[in-house]
Amino acid sequence: MSTKTVFTTGEAAKICKVSQQTIIRCFDNGTLKGFRVPGSRFRRIPRNELYSFMRDNGIPTDALESGKRKLLIVDDDQELVELMVDCFARDGRFEIKTANNGFDAGMLVKEFRPDLVVLDIMLPDINGKEVCQRVRSDNTLDQVKIICISGMVEMDKVADLRAAGADDFMQKPFTVDKLLDRCCDLLELERAVPA
Repeated sequence: MSTKTVFTTGEAAKICKVSQQTIIRCFDNGTLKGFRVPGSRFRRIPRNELYSFMRDNGIPTDALESGKRKLLIVDDDQELVELMVDCFARDGRFEIKTANNGFDAGMLVKEFRPDLVVLDIMLPDINGKEVCQRVRSDNTLDQVKIICISGMVEMDKVADLRAAGADDFMQKPFTVDKLLDRCCDLLELERAVPA
């Protein structure tokens, strides 16, 4: 549980899923209250001020309330999905939703606004690359990180995925613990300590 009481502009931007520039602008024009660290130009935002700002601007406050990162797992391999859900649920820092095709994934990205999408490339309806492109074409989803997973290996395909907007790629088969580590790295979370 995140019990931080004061946030940097970068942290506030992640929680609100907006750019850091937006947070700085709102801070500087007074719509987001906070203070400067004495003797420096660093801005800090108290939790209650950030909460009020989010509420006033219609930004969902659940990210601030739970402190959990939202994860969307997209794969049509039910066994693998269960393994991944189990691993991330054990970690305890994630709120998880799943989809087993590209269409549902597209809908969920817009509704759930995940911090991270674990995306299988070979989906039954549209391929993962297309899902990447759709997410990247919506600038309100700029903060969403995407890890593509697949059993296919051609390096040019991996380059295509990165060009389409994937932040990372893992080849199947992989261990879910390794996937969790990669996800933590992308979200700038500490890696899970093996129990």
